[in-house]
Amino acid sequence: MVYSPSGTPEGEFCIGDDIPALVTDRHGRVWTAYGDEGIYGGHPESGAGLAGWDTDGRAIWGPEGRLPSHPLEGCTAATDGDQVWLVWYAGGRHGTFLTRVTPSTGEVTTYPSPVRDPDGFAFRGHRAVLTRRHHNQRTVELTRAELDGITWTVTDHRVLDVPGRVVVRCGQGREGTLWLRTGDTWLRIEA
Repeated sequence: MVYSPSGTPEGEFCIGDDIPALVTDRHGRVWTAYGDEGIYGGHPESGAGLAGWDTDGRAIWGPEGRLPSHPLEGCTAATDGDQVWLVWYAGGRHGTFLTRVTPSTGEVTTYPSPVRDPDGFAFRGHRAVLTRRHHNQRTVELTRAELDGITWTVTDHRVLDVPGRVVVRCGQGREGTLWLRTGDTWLRIEA
């Protein structure tokens, strides 16, 4: 479903199956990273593993050979200004990647992730915050990292006690802020 800023339904369209990560950018475009059932399940919209959609449901972006490996599982996603970050896992020796898409220029840059399988990510400037949940526990791993243009360097890593149990897909990155859901509470963590 597509909703207006006031919350009124404006339309609907199908963007695939098994979507663990979905964000919208400043222009209302939808960005998705798919799970293995979507990627390998035969649904035509999900097969590329990552995708971008306009508000009418038309595909506007796909990886088309611009990734170091084919995605196996989407992890999380975030926005920062006019850029979108899609975080995905390629499996085995390939590991986890952070892909930055700049829709206005078509530029796509992919970096190895400093954290394996993060479930929360936010980016601002050259700094990021990534989380990894401890399933159904009241703790989460928080990692801060900086990008020098080529590689990520971890600057801080800690385990945080949080007010509620952490569940799947608990982190939402938006404009440099990670919104982390723990039980019935949302925590705000700046990148």
